[in-house]
Amino acid sequence: LGSCKGQSFTLQIGYSLLFPVWRSVVFMESLNQHLECLKLFGDETEDQILESLNGILLALAENKQRSSSLLTDTGIFPTLAQILKGNPSCAVKAAQVIAEIAKNEEMKKPCIDAGLVLALVPLLESTDQEMLLHAGRAIGRICYENSDLQEQLVEAGVITSLVRILTDYPDSEPLVRVNLLALCNLANLVIAKEALSKTKVAEHLVKQLRRAENHQRIETIIEVLQMLAENDALKVQMVEAGVHEALSEILLRLQGSSQAEDMCSVKAASNLIVSLLLGDESMQKMFANGCGIIYQKVGTWLASNHPQLQLTGALAVANFARNDGNCVRMVQLGVVLQLLDLLEQHVDNGDVSVQHAALSALRNLAIPVANKVQMLEEGVAERIQMLLRSEMAPVQFKLLGTLRMLIDGQADTAEMLGQDPLLINRLVQWCDAQEHAGVRGEANRLLASLLRHSRSQEVVKAIQQAQGMKHLVSMTTSEHVIMQNEALIALAIASAINLEVIKDSLKESRLVQSLHKLLQDECTGPEVKYNSMGLLCSLLNSGDLKQEVEEDNIKETLEKLCSHSNANVVKQAVMTLQILRDESQNTGFVSP
Repeated sequence: LGSCKGQSFTLQIGYSLLFPVWRSVVFMESLNQHLECLKLFGDETEDQILESLNGILLALAENKQRSSSLLTDTGIFPTLAQILKGNPSCAVKAAQVIAEIAKNEEMKKPCIDAGLVLALVPLLESTDQEMLLHAGRAIGRICYENSDLQEQLVEAGVITSLVRILTDYPDSEPLVRVNLLALCNLANLVIAKEALSKTKVAEHLVKQLRRAENHQRIETIIEVLQMLAENDALKVQMVEAGVHEALSEILLRLQGSSQAEDMCSVKAASNLIVSLLLGDESMQKMFANGCGIIYQKVGTWLASNHPQLQLTGALAVANFARNDGNCVRMVQLGVVLQLLDLLEQHVDNGDVSVQHAALSALRNLAIPVANKVQMLEEGVAERIQMLLRSEMAPVQFKLLGTLRMLIDGQADTAEMLGQDPLLINRLVQWCDAQEHAGVRGEANRLLASLLRHSRSQEVVKAIQQAQGMKHLVSMTTSEHVIMQNEALIALAIASAINLEVIKDSLKESRLVQSLHKLLQDECTGPEVKYNSMGLLCSLLNSGDLKQEVEEDNIKETLEKLCSHSNANVVKQAVMTLQILRDESQNTGFVSP
C-alpha cells in the first residue's frame, strides 16, 4: 500500500512538471498553424482570419517571448499590413494583435519595416471606438521614443485625428487616456506644435483637466500643455480656452494638501501658469488691466504660507511687470507692500527662490519713472536692505539690481543710500566676490550708479573711506562696454566733485595707465574712448595725476586720435590736447 501511494505521488509530480511544457508546445503548434493560415490571406474567410488572429492573441498571452520569436521567423507582419488595408471587418482584431506584439521592444523594428505604422494611421478616422483604441495603442507603442517615426506621423496628419477623437469621445476613458499619451509623445516636436496651433486642442484639454479626478491624469494633461506652451500661438489659445483658470482652481483645491502627489500637481500647475506668462500676448490677456483671474489671485498667493504659491505669485508679478502700463497699474493696486511683506518672511533661512522672484518683481516694477517715487515713498529702498546680510548669491544679485533700478534718476535716494556705511561696505565686499561674477558686476554697477545719480561730495567721501574707488578703476577695463562707460562717467563725476579726496586712490590704482591703454587699443569703442578722455580732463586738475599723464606720453596717443574715424572722438581728442597744453604752460612743465 505504501509503495502504491509512492507511485501515485510520483505520477502526480511528473504530470505537474510536464503539463506546462506540454501546454506550451500545444500553444506553439497552434500558433504556427494560425500563422500558416494567415499567410494564405485572400483564400480564407473572415471567420478563419479572425480565428487565427484570436489564436495569436492567446499565444502572446501564454508566452510573449516565444510567440514573438515565432512571429518574426514566419514573417507575418506584411500579412497584418494587408489585413489592415484590405479587410475592414478584421482590421480591429489585427490592430489589437499589433498593439500586443508592440509591447515587446524587440518587435518594434519588424513592425516598422513592414509599414504597419502608416497602415494604422488611416484607421484613426474610424468611428468604431474599439478600432480607435487598438490602433491608437499600436501606433503609440511602436513609435514611442522614435522621433523620426513621430515626425512621419505628424506629416501623415495624425494630429487632426487625435484632436477629433478628443472632440467626439470626451467621455470615453480608454480613448482619452490613449489620446493623452499620444499627445504627450508628440507635443515636444516643433511640427506637432505648429499642427496643434491650427486646431482647438486647448479647448478640449481644458475640459479634460477640469473633469480629471486623479493626480496622474492631471499631471499628464499639464505635461502636454507645458510642452505646447513653448509655442506662443498655443499660449494664446490656451489662455483664451481658460487653461489658467482651470489651473487656479486646481491650486485652490489642492493647496492645503500634504499628500506628495497633490503637491506635485500644485507644482506642475504653478509652473504652467508661469510658462503662460512668458508670452507677451498671453501675459497681457491674463493681466486684463489687473482684472484677470491670475492677478486677482496674486495677493492671496503672496500672503499664503505655501512656498510654491508664494513663488508663483512673485513670478506672476515679475512677468506682468514686463509691461510698463502693467507696472504702474500694479503699484497703484498696492502690490509693492505685499512683496515687501513676503520678503520679510524669508530674510533668515528663507526660500531663496521666493526671495529671488520677489526681488525680480520689485526691480521690474521700478523701471517706469512714475513708479520709482511711489515705491521709494513706500520704503522699498530701506526695507529691502534687510537682505544685505544674505549669503545667497542669487539673492545678492537681484538685490543689487533692484537698488540700482530704484536710484536711477533719483538724486535724493542715491545720496541717502550712498552715505549708508552698511550698504557701502557690503558693496565694496561684494566687488571682490570672485566666486560669483554676476554679484561682482552688479556691486560695481551700483557703486558707480550711486556716484552718477547723487553727484554728492558726501557720497564720494563715503566710497573713498570704504576703499571703493579701486573697484571703479578696475571696472573701466571690464569686458562689458556698458560697465566701462558707467565706471568712466562715475569716476569723472567724482573727480570733478572732490578730486583732492580720491587722487591718491586713483594713483595707487594706476587709473592713468588704464586710460592710456583704452585710448591706444584699436578695439576700444568710440564711446569708451570719448568718456576716457572726459575723465582724463578731470584728472588734469591734480598736479600728481597730470604729471603721470605727461610721463606716460598720452599726448602722442591723443594726437593720433585726432584723425580717428569717429567725429566725436576727434572733437574730444582735440579738446583734451588743448587742455593738456594749457595746463602744461600754466605749470611751466615742458613735455617731450
